[in-house]
Amino acid sequence: MTKKQPKAAPAPKKAAARRSAAKSAPTPKPATRKAAPKGERKVITVQADPGSTVFLAGSFNNWDPAALRMTDKAGNGVFSATVTLAPGIYEYKFVINGVWTLDPDPERDWTQNGLGTLNSVLRV
Repeated sequence: MTKKQPKAAPAPKKAAARRSAAKSAPTPKPATRKAAPKGERKVITVQADPGSTVFLAGSFNNWDPAALRMTDKAGNGVFSATVTLAPGIYEYKFVINGVWTLDPDPERDWTQNGLGTLNSVLRV
């Protein structure tokens, strides 16, 4: 008669569960680059008193009067903002010290809005 070899002890359940989880864990995906916004960059400027608070509001930002603050980098009262817009027609106004104002540029088109006033028009 031969002696039976003792059987190996089964692996603890926790360790087996960890190995199983490691096998089924998804492999991380490589970082993807965001596509560059399709559109054209437009620099919009307006003259106002130096030190003014100037915002650009329009159909491109849901007419939010505080969404896009314009800057006067030179301190000379020429405020500017850059927007990237897809081809189309956009309406906008400046909000200068809380007052909604048309673009005074004579080259800009204007259109009547539903409030009985005018909006400036930007074509991209």
